[in-house]
Amino acid sequence: MSAYEDLKRKIESYEAEIGILGLGYVGLPLAIEFCKAGYKVSGYDISKRKVDLVNSGSSDVDDVSSRDVAQYVSTGALRAYSTPEILSTVDILPICVPTPLSKTKDPDMSYIRRAANDVKRFLRPGHLIILESTTYPGTTQNELLPLFEETGLRVGKDFFLAFSPERVDPGNPHYNTKNTPKVVGGVTKACLELTLAIYSKVIDTLVPVSSPMVAEMTKLYENTFRNINIGLTNEFAIICDKLKIDVWEVIDAAATKPFGFMKFTPGPGLGGHCIPIDPHYLSWKMRGLNYHTRFIDIAGDVNSNMPNYVVLKCMEVLNRFKKSLNGSKVLVLGISYKENISDIRESPALEIMKLLKEQGAKVIYNDPYVPSYIDEETGEEICSTPLTVRLLQESDLTLILVAHSDYDYDFIVKNSQIIFDTRNATKGIVSDKLFRLGATR
Repeated sequence: MSAYEDLKRKIESYEAEIGILGLGYVGLPLAIEFCKAGYKVSGYDISKRKVDLVNSGSSDVDDVSSRDVAQYVSTGALRAYSTPEILSTVDILPICVPTPLSKTKDPDMSYIRRAANDVKRFLRPGHLIILESTTYPGTTQNELLPLFEETGLRVGKDFFLAFSPERVDPGNPHYNTKNTPKVVGGVTKACLELTLAIYSKVIDTLVPVSSPMVAEMTKLYENTFRNINIGLTNEFAIICDKLKIDVWEVIDAAATKPFGFMKFTPGPGLGGHCIPIDPHYLSWKMRGLNYHTRFIDIAGDVNSNMPNYVVLKCMEVLNRFKKSLNGSKVLVLGISYKENISDIRESPALEIMKLLKEQGAKVIYNDPYVPSYIDEETGEEICSTPLTVRLLQESDLTLILVAHSDYDYDFIVKNSQIIFDTRNATKGIVSDKLFRLGATR
């Protein structure tokens, strides 16, 4: 029996064992879906803390309940490991590791390369490797494939390789790992067929494409589309502010058009692991081909400067009340990168708080989803302050950076001295002390 036939049989009989590399926001939800489908899952993560957390039956991922983790750990369907030797015993290896940017905005491929080298050490006939980490076009075929073929094994015959980009949207109440259509590109026809076979067991809709490079480009296009449109909307907010027009009214009016328009809203900047980062992978790749990605770079410039713009507006708002930002007590509401989640990766709130402190402000925060976080520069643990009437009354400025649904905005406006709302969370509330991003009031 060929390696292809044997693995296909294992997939169909649910004998195939899954070994997921990386147990974060992508890997852990995928692991749970495989467990639900009836497969045995081994998770490998270089973080001992993460491994211990999973094995204790707990989850630190917003979209995965500790109850589900505990259930599958208790039955033996899920187990986490901090050493790569487990990779030798599994059949299917989704790689779900981070792909951050360096300080110079170049792709940091170290996590993918480390994972790939771990796989190479234990690569054997019958292995199916699926890269899910977002990366630049050509990574699967130009970096992973040559590395794996150094073992003497042949792709499509002995082992199988594909790219299938993650499409996780933390906190989305409607779309999750299972019901979000999944794009799949295999290096060979056999690679594609096997990847479709295993993912058909856990994903409702699959979208096969002609190559891993097409799949890689698809993910970058999706997030670049959002990056550019958010950048345009953020620039409109600045324009409307200068023209003394309410950008939120403009957006709501434009959104009534039933065709040719997609609603985006402005904010204090971009956050999360995908939208602020992924377009830079494409920009970096194209620089090597002597092409300047103009739209991407302009949008990136607008979005990355929104924290500075927010701080400038804080100064202007305080000045209206004859107050200086220097020495003022600023209460930040919400520091996650979007509403109703605990994820602070690339959150613009962290940059805004840093800039406020540099201007001499005394900054504190409240976030019901983020009880504390570690300041990357100082190593200090910063804790959320309980939201009370006294706290609001004592703060010179209340700055809304995340529109968490837990907040009572009437209560906040009523008890605050001055409010600057960057998310239009206070829509419909009228107050002389309330100001909004992109609006005169």
